Order: sequence, then C-alpha cells, then structure tokens
Amino acid sequence: MKFETPSLLSAAKKANEEGASVEAIYSLIDHAAEEGALRVLRQIGLQDDDAGNDIYELRSLLEAWRDTKKTVRQTLITWLIRLFVGCLILGLAVKIKLLNLE
Repeated sequence: MKFETPSLLSAAKKANEEGASVEAIYSLIDHAAEEGALRVLRQIGLQDDDAGNDIYELRSLLEAWRDTKKTVRQTLITWLIRLFVGCLILGLAVKIKLLNLE
C-alpha cells in the first residue's frame, strides 16, 4: 500500500480551507523548516558555534586537495613529455650515428 504525502502547498490550502489563517500557516511552515534545518545540523555534527569555522576549514582543505591533484597531474604530464622527447632525441642520435649504442 502506497501512502502519498501531500505537498506543502496543498497542505497549506487545506489548512486555510479549514479555518487556519495564512499567518498561522506561514508561521507553522517557518518553524517546521527551522526545526528541520537544526535537526539536520545536529545529525551531521554542525550544531555548535564553531560550525562556520569547520565548514571554512573543510572548504580550504578541499581546495588544497584539488590544487594538489592539479599540480600532480601537470607534473606527471610534463615529465612524460620530457621522457618522450628525450627518447626521440636519443633515437635520433643513434639513427644519425652521433651515438653508438651497439
């Protein structure tokens, strides 16, 4: 059996039809949203006053990780290109007999 939850708009309309004022409905929705947000923050451990600093540090750490990955990728590509060009130069030197590796 499937239970369908009414949308917020339809619930607000129904409450209004049953006599609740628009202000009371808005206040109830506002309070429920705030309670839900606080519950989520508590569940993920960000309910204290240091939460803003924690988020800032996490973002800084993530940015540093992304920069590190980018730098490693660029360095790896640079070294692979250098290795390839070095092998080409070595092969050319052997081919034109500047270097005898026999």
